[in-house]
Amino acid sequence: MRHGRKWRKLGRPSTQYMLLGRNLVASLFKHERIITTEMKAKEFRSMAEKLITMAKKTTLHHIRLVLSRLQDKDITNKLFKEIAPRFQDRPGGYTRIIKLGGSRWEKVKKPGRFAWNRLGDNGKRVIWELVVKKEPEKPSKKGKTKEKTEERVKRKDSTKVKTKEPVTASSDSKK
Repeated sequence: MRHGRKWRKLGRPSTQYMLLGRNLVASLFKHERIITTEMKAKEFRSMAEKLITMAKKTTLHHIRLVLSRLQDKDITNKLFKEIAPRFQDRPGGYTRIIKLGGSRWEKVKKPGRFAWNRLGDNGKRVIWELVVKKEPEKPSKKGKTKEKTEERVKRKDSTKVKTKEPVTASSDSKK
């Protein structure tokens, strides 16, 4: 009987299970969007959300807790400096699971790149991503105006017709 068993085994011993979870969550934080199976994403979503909640408070205790679970300093730094500040006002629900298409044998008119189940065992695939995405950096208006004015000045300089000085008899006789 399975009384008191909270987690799915995913066909692995407990040590491999924990390593799988650590690596999936680390790659989620690194790439902010990964493709995995539905069961893995559902199982480790709680782990990812707990780590983001811990990272909202930047204390030495929380940094050490997150580092003990992820065991990667670069990803821990990214979590505390880039990812957690985006979710500061959000009380939960930091990740989203988007289910992808059906079987390869179904006739789909326009299949997407990842819109099929896994080929070997027909496992259901999903996109697991962070809800709030990183905003693309926009160049400042001041920088644009300086570039534009420099381009305009260059154009004006190049369009000016450079005329040669007229040759006079006095200037030829001196040579």
